[in-house]
Amino acid sequence: MDNLESTVISTRIRLARNLADYPFPHKLKSREQAREIVELLRLPLGEIDKFRCIYVDETSADELEMLKENYLISQALIDKRGVSAVYINQEENVSVMVNEEDHVREQYYIKGFHLLKGYEYLSGIDDVIGDCVKFAFDKDWGYLTACPTNLGTGLRASVMLFLPAITKRPDLFSGLKDRMQREGLTVRGVYGEGSEADGYMYQISNEITLGYSEQKILEDVSNAVYTIAETEIRARQEMSEADPVGVRDACGRAYGILTNCVRLDSREFIQLMAQFKLGVSMGLYNIDKMSELDDLIIGMRDSNISRFSKETLDKEGRDVYRAECVQAKLKELLRGE
Repeated sequence: MDNLESTVISTRIRLARNLADYPFPHKLKSREQAREIVELLRLPLGEIDKFRCIYVDETSADELEMLKENYLISQALIDKRGVSAVYINQEENVSVMVNEEDHVREQYYIKGFHLLKGYEYLSGIDDVIGDCVKFAFDKDWGYLTACPTNLGTGLRASVMLFLPAITKRPDLFSGLKDRMQREGLTVRGVYGEGSEADGYMYQISNEITLGYSEQKILEDVSNAVYTIAETEIRARQEMSEADPVGVRDACGRAYGILTNCVRLDSREFIQLMAQFKLGVSMGLYNIDKMSELDDLIIGMRDSNISRFSKETLDKEGRDVYRAECVQAKLKELLRGE
């Protein structure tokens, strides 16, 4: 298992755009004006794929949470429920948020480390939309956005990383954050700005876009990912050399609980899976693809359990269902079991 496979979880490319003929979202005059913007995107997106349009104020809290946990919408979009909507494609790897902080926020989510591929794909979608609507653009400032840090290309290139060893070293983690900041990058939690790093997962992305080309942004984020991955692998080796019995014991205890418990709440599940995943990355357990563990982590979040179980479960019901699913899946994934 190479450095990137054991550290990189996913790639997300986002483009921020505003329409030239409308006030920015926080200045929209009415709900009707907001819906005009939503409907303007229906035609161009229909030329690309079968997108479903979801108005936030017509959607249940449970479904919105599920969409958020699957990285298709943001909390900021939910908070704008009176005017916001989202278009989601059939494969559920492309979403176009409407009237969040900006009129249009196009997102493409892909497993693994694929910055250039992700950008090229989303850029094609952006071109189709741009042929049908007029984006707010200035020859000096580039694409005009609500937040100054998005001025210019409007590109946010983000990679989700699994960094348990660095997290366990506060000095190393602090130094990493400082270095990223000096290089114009940022380290955020699982759901972006202000969120926590559940299960040692962090987003690494560019902080600003003004004055940088798309190619430069992609190169900077890519170089940072390689550097961080190498640092994480060295930290894991040092951790293992310093206390091999302790590492094996912690990973073994996590595996033991995951495969024998009767109920498992979401917080404990994330913590135990992170410890078990660390054991897999260090060769203590054999699993063909690390991405299968990442899929399990996402699939066992509360809102997704409600979706997959196809029935309404209370908290204890979800915890019991989670324990049963995790036991079955881990025994399936582990070779030789």
